[in-house]
Amino acid sequence: MGGIFIQMALDRIKKKSLSLTPSRAEISGKFLRVGNENFYVRGVTYGTFCPNQEGYNFPPSEIVEFDFASMASCGFNSVRTYTVPPRSLLDIAEKHKLKVLVGLPWEQHITFLDDAKIVAEIEDKIREGVTMCAGHPAVLAFSLGNEIPAQIVRWYGKSRIEAFLKRLYQIGKSVDPAALFTYVNYPTTEYLDLSFTDFDCFNVYLESREKLDAYLKRLHNLLGDRPLLTAEIGLDSLRNGTELQAETLDWQIEAVFSSGCAGAFIFAWTDEWWRGGCEIEDWDFGLTTRDRKRKPALGSVSRSFREVPLRKRQISPKISVVCCSYNGSSTIKDTLDGLIELDYPNYEVIVVNDGSTDGTTDIVEKYPFRLISTANWGLSNARNTGLSHADGEIVAYIDDDAYPDKNWLKYLAHAFSTSDHAGIGGPNIPPAGDGIIAESVANSPGGPIHVLLTDDIAEHIPGCNMAFRRDALIDIDGFDPRFRAAGDDVDICWRIQESGRTIGFHPAAVVWHHRRNSVKMYWRQQKGYGKAEALLEEKWPSKYNCLGHLSWGGRIYSKGLTQPLDSGNDLIFHGSWGSGLFQSVYKSVPLSYALIPLMPEWLLIVGGLVCLSLTGLVWNPLLAVVPLAIFSIGVYLLQVFISASKAVYPTPRSNIFERIFRFGVTALLHFLQPVARLWGRISHGLTPWRKRGIRKIMPGFLIPRNRTFLRWTENWGSSTDWLEQIEKRLQSFRIGVRRGGDFDRWDLETGTGLFVSVRGLLTIEEHGGGAQYLKFKCKPHLSRFGLIFVGVFGILSLLASLDNSYIISAVLGIIALSLVCRTLLDLAVTGYNFSRGFFEAEVATAMNLEDQAEYSSFDGFQSIPELAQAAAAGVVASAANKTIRKQDSRKRALKN
Repeated sequence: MGGIFIQMALDRIKKKSLSLTPSRAEISGKFLRVGNENFYVRGVTYGTFCPNQEGYNFPPSEIVEFDFASMASCGFNSVRTYTVPPRSLLDIAEKHKLKVLVGLPWEQHITFLDDAKIVAEIEDKIREGVTMCAGHPAVLAFSLGNEIPAQIVRWYGKSRIEAFLKRLYQIGKSVDPAALFTYVNYPTTEYLDLSFTDFDCFNVYLESREKLDAYLKRLHNLLGDRPLLTAEIGLDSLRNGTELQAETLDWQIEAVFSSGCAGAFIFAWTDEWWRGGCEIEDWDFGLTTRDRKRKPALGSVSRSFREVPLRKRQISPKISVVCCSYNGSSTIKDTLDGLIELDYPNYEVIVVNDGSTDGTTDIVEKYPFRLISTANWGLSNARNTGLSHADGEIVAYIDDDAYPDKNWLKYLAHAFSTSDHAGIGGPNIPPAGDGIIAESVANSPGGPIHVLLTDDIAEHIPGCNMAFRRDALIDIDGFDPRFRAAGDDVDICWRIQESGRTIGFHPAAVVWHHRRNSVKMYWRQQKGYGKAEALLEEKWPSKYNCLGHLSWGGRIYSKGLTQPLDSGNDLIFHGSWGSGLFQSVYKSVPLSYALIPLMPEWLLIVGGLVCLSLTGLVWNPLLAVVPLAIFSIGVYLLQVFISASKAVYPTPRSNIFERIFRFGVTALLHFLQPVARLWGRISHGLTPWRKRGIRKIMPGFLIPRNRTFLRWTENWGSSTDWLEQIEKRLQSFRIGVRRGGDFDRWDLETGTGLFVSVRGLLTIEEHGGGAQYLKFKCKPHLSRFGLIFVGVFGILSLLASLDNSYIISAVLGIIALSLVCRTLLDLAVTGYNFSRGFFEAEVATAMNLEDQAEYSSFDGFQSIPELAQAAAAGVVASAANKTIRKQDSRKRALKN
């Protein structure tokens, strides 16, 4: 074992020695990387300065030398300039191991797009500026602009500004392809989509810790898996004093790095500031004075920068990392290498071998981790095995095809120590270099996703990167063994939330997750996900609609989502007269008809139309369906094309044939994914025509009409209490229940079929002394699609009969009649379930404790008439008692 540790230590020393060699910055998930190490930007802005007679925008070389040496001694590793520096300045920066974010200035404060000559001059300036610094090892990145005024952006519109900045990006890349390019944005134009740049920069001036924390979380979720830098933070010491400036910068730096930012630039190194042709003397943002005297803020910033990304004094609870593997020999070595490199003082690793038949065990035994081998009992059992052997206060799960960022556990521990969440998740990012197939899979639907309800509260976190408090998992009895390969993460998240606890999300708790590297493996994975959906719907029917689809309450964060043809128009909040300080995009919800083709069941519609078209060979009028069939296929293919065209790949391909091949593979996967998912869903019972609820048919409910159920009770409850009890009872029948919204004139909706549902409205009469008279109105709601289907097949059957095509008429008539019968049967079943849910919920509540104990083992009334008879008897008896009490009251009143 000692030899293993020595060899691993030598490997780490070798990696660190390689990282000391000069290297250009690259993108590494949410961070920048130089060499083999993450490069956390500890920067300060420099300038702008009064130009000399030659137009030179920087101090003399000896002052630059002094400033850069001072920066390096204080722990800075980066400098941001607002104008293009000469190579001599970059040489000085390289000498002191400083990286430079080079600003490329141009006329961004005027309506620059109105004049083609100005546009050409701006493009030339970008080209010249990049050329001056191209290839220099001290260059961190180039900034294509800084805070185009919101009024200018509003004048031209979002799309034109984005297109212009993209053009500047392409010009810069053509000059220095290996360089990184960004644009420095600010909250007033945060709605700009600049995802074509290499990373994101924002100037953020917020003087409240709570507001800064909240806004950084927002930016992380707005920008996704891209690095985020704060290009300016600071405080004016002229108005606030030097001590408050030092104190504020201390918590600002902590907030920036603990949120997961890749770095920060402090504004500014010195109080010198030249703008608009004159010296600015009415603010002092510098860490030093104009004559380079150090302020207290410099010492504060220096101390804070020495502890990035997270401060060492923070709590470090013991974390048990559990990796479950079944035949993961092809990827688990990356996982184990990443786990042994973790920078965290208090953790253990438990590998659960779930009956692997390949060389997984041999690989794991070479590492100093605990190995537990079991039979192939499935993923949930393996996770529970790891939980039962875990000693940590927190249990973190990672898949055998993923590996963590070095500071993964640090960010998880920080998130747990600063919240009361039961679980925390983070991004899973596909690593570059896995091949064209894996890159295409990463840009295809069906990947591991996280769903956020707010900027830091999750509805779902994927199993490849999730961590929980150990006691929270034990309280809900761990993972459900029925989920052998997938679905366990969704189920555990729902159960934790059902227990009243929350799940958080930290954007910097990153793992690198290999995607499937063959079309066949992707196909099998998506079929497995279809099976998992069926298992989840069986356990959580109330979370699925009539078609068997889950409606997430939060926003889904994932690449490769299939795009609807009508995604709606985004709305930008500008504020009155463009005065909003934080101007955001509000994503509009696509129209319902645009969402239908996104469902795998759209393929059933396509198949049905194709079958009707082929039937036209027997009865020619049905050939009129051919255009509809072609249209439905065209919609499907158009969605595939649009979705594949929006793919973003980590590895650029210069060869045109490689680009075409990669697009073709991505399009193929978008085409196959719904087919595989539908196959998995249907083969395991998750069909649109599945049966739900208690399948007992009462003849009286076959007639579609409004009904009102009545009940007298002397056990008072609020309307919310009654509705929650009715809802809970309906859910116990394994029926999906939906609550009415803010603008709905109904309280609960439930359905047991595809084309019919029942909506219920509750009202309560208050009769004093805790007595209540409950009235529950139930109204059948027939689906328009169902009526259209029945009408179309009925009309076609009639027309075929008139045309003497009796066989075709009979077939179409049987289909129409079957749909009618199924709708009526579903209506009867739904009505029965709704009435039973209402009466049983109320009866169980109204009884005393002794009666409840007996009732809990009773299966309810055998029929609705019996139930109604019992209810009516209760109403009569209670009404009689009420009359007697009223008579007694009157007698007492007369005596008085």
